[in-house]
Amino acid sequence: MSKRRTNRIKKTAKVPAKPTRSEFTRKEWALIQSCRTPLQVQRYLSSLPYNQEKKETLRTLRGVVRHATVHCLEAALGAATILEQHGYPPLMLSLESVDDLDHVLFLFRKKGRYGAVGRSRDFGLHGRKPVFRSVRDLVMSYIDTYVDGSGRINGYGVGNLNDLVKCDWRLSRRQVWEVEKALIVMPHKKLKTSDRRYKRTLRRFKEFKRKHPDRPVNFYSNRQQWL
Repeated sequence: MSKRRTNRIKKTAKVPAKPTRSEFTRKEWALIQSCRTPLQVQRYLSSLPYNQEKKETLRTLRGVVRHATVHCLEAALGAATILEQHGYPPLMLSLESVDDLDHVLFLFRKKGRYGAVGRSRDFGLHGRKPVFRSVRDLVMSYIDTYVDGSGRINGYGVGNLNDLVKCDWRLSRRQVWEVEKALIVMPHKKLKTSDRRYKRTLRRFKEFKRKHPDRPVNFYSNRQQWL
């Protein structure tokens, strides 16, 4: 998750085109060739240590491969870069929370159904299988898993990276803060959820953590939908 900021987007140069094979390093291209599906990309991202950001970072796929660590927005960018090479558009799904700790995932569609690829500190905020009829239905699958004491989804938005930013979000060696800024100001739809459901899930979360402080929360009923 990333803390929302209020900076405005700064327009820069034209969006670089989708990279050709020659623009990737040998290691990057080997990764792209080994990760041809959202499930394979999810498994790769899940295998990496979570980027705890002792110093804030926002790396492209190039930085992720180099440092072998990743946080949620870096994972979404990495997934977009890899799967774009296999015909998927670079779509981002942004989940807004009441505590301003938002979550971003790569959004994809297969056979008319929506799914997501993602990485998080939290057990239930990774990817989803393409089984959802609408983006809203996909977002609803994260409602309970987002509840952690302060988090609660209150909105969501979808954007194509090529429409959102003009920076090289694929292979830049620099930090690509333009992406975070663009996602923050991107239009989001408000989402109203049940207060009763939220309070029930929060009680259950707190009770689980009291009993098992070192274990990931795993009581969710929709785990068969997780990627």
